[in-house]
Amino acid sequence: MREPSSVGTESNTVASSSPPPRALLERLKDYGQEDVLALWDEISHEERDFLVKEIESLDLSRIDRIIRCSLRSQALPAAAIEPVPESNVSKVEERSQEQREKWWKMGLKAISDGKLAVLLLSGGQGTRLGSSDPKGCFNIGLPSGKSLFQLQAEKILCVQRLAAQATNESSASSVQIHWYIMTSPFTDEATRKFFESHKFFGLEAEQVTFFQQGTIPCVSKDGRIILETPYRVAKAPDGNGGVYSALKSTKLLEDMASKGIKYIDCYGVDNALVRVADPSFLGYFIDKGVAAAAKVVRKAYPQEKVGVFVQRGKGGPLTVVEYSELDSSLASAVNQATGRLRFCWSNVCLHMFTLDFLNQVANGLEKDSIYHLAEKKIPSIHGYTMGLKLEQFIFDAFPYAPTTALFEVLREEEFAPVKNAIGSNYDTPDTAKMLVFRLHTRWVVAAGGFLTHSVPLYATGVEVSPLCSYAGENLEPICRGRTFHAPCEITF
Repeated sequence: MREPSSVGTESNTVASSSPPPRALLERLKDYGQEDVLALWDEISHEERDFLVKEIESLDLSRIDRIIRCSLRSQALPAAAIEPVPESNVSKVEERSQEQREKWWKMGLKAISDGKLAVLLLSGGQGTRLGSSDPKGCFNIGLPSGKSLFQLQAEKILCVQRLAAQATNESSASSVQIHWYIMTSPFTDEATRKFFESHKFFGLEAEQVTFFQQGTIPCVSKDGRIILETPYRVAKAPDGNGGVYSALKSTKLLEDMASKGIKYIDCYGVDNALVRVADPSFLGYFIDKGVAAAAKVVRKAYPQEKVGVFVQRGKGGPLTVVEYSELDSSLASAVNQATGRLRFCWSNVCLHMFTLDFLNQVANGLEKDSIYHLAEKKIPSIHGYTMGLKLEQFIFDAFPYAPTTALFEVLREEEFAPVKNAIGSNYDTPDTAKMLVFRLHTRWVVAAGGFLTHSVPLYATGVEVSPLCSYAGENLEPICRGRTFHAPCEITF
């Protein structure tokens, strides 16, 4: 929708006094939202046209249902929670070498058969990182200077090659993993241009599909829609859980089915160590025969600001409770039998779903219409107003799954979040870079390589290109007997 021309033009002068369209006003009154037209007499004809079109584009019935259900749910007592049963979790120390090899091979075979797609949640801007670009464009300062998008694209290329080799395909190009990338109205154009300018980082353009998540109006604490300007509604992205309705509205679930895809690896963009299209996780998922699964890491300490998986009541479904919703006594409770925190399995937004389950969720989740409410400063006609952003989260779907499993991974190997600007206390580009350095240095040493450095080792290290190795494999021919001077990138 085109914005009205800037203030000061003849077309933008205040319009003559005439009432808003009667049908539109009555429709707004039906849902208690007539205040959206409160400044009607103060705006120009062009701005009135813009506002009318914007209101007409809103599904007021759906928005009203979401607002009412979500506000009501906040007043309900939290359902009782239980720790996740031990049988639902595959723990690192309990996996045999035989199981690891089995799952790795199963995953590569499914990938070679074209059954896996990768789904990236990339609707966020890098505002907290001090950048106006999409988060995936961010360079965390590795020797290669690669962005998060490039690191993830090269991991896909590496897995395609590994799958081709494992199944005796003639070339890596014969195996293709489709990459679906969910943007938002605020990141879509910049993301597309970034991929185009970097020639899709070596991937084929046709194996990458971009689509946008939706937006939803911001509201006051009593549920009234907030105006950002006298003629524009304040909106925000509907959360990464908006992926389900977005996949449905764009008909991408049908697109996946037409490609023969059966499994979807879903992850968030801001993890520098994410193992995109992980064959081991996929093989485990297929072997367990579940509808949904998640990688988890052990909570580092009781007050760590991460959501944890829980069971809703005895024998109930698995879901995620945010750290702000978990009572401090429960957060600190220890399982005396295991020595772990009772609620220790942290959600790090690394999920696997069957396509059948995504179809079920896309057609059912919206019916409940319960969104999480986040109190935020909302840009408004008054400058900023304390109001509510409504969001759904990717993990909201887990209670719908008939069967769910959790797959423990080591955070030092797979979780390097990039959320806060340099200088913050945690989850910064620098902390993520150090985690990459430490892991890759261990890989090089294990492969028989040596490392020298002119600054303290804790401040530097080596970077292994994803094009060389996905998880530390196949490095001996490159590293054995060689000395690398940190910081540097090891590549072909």
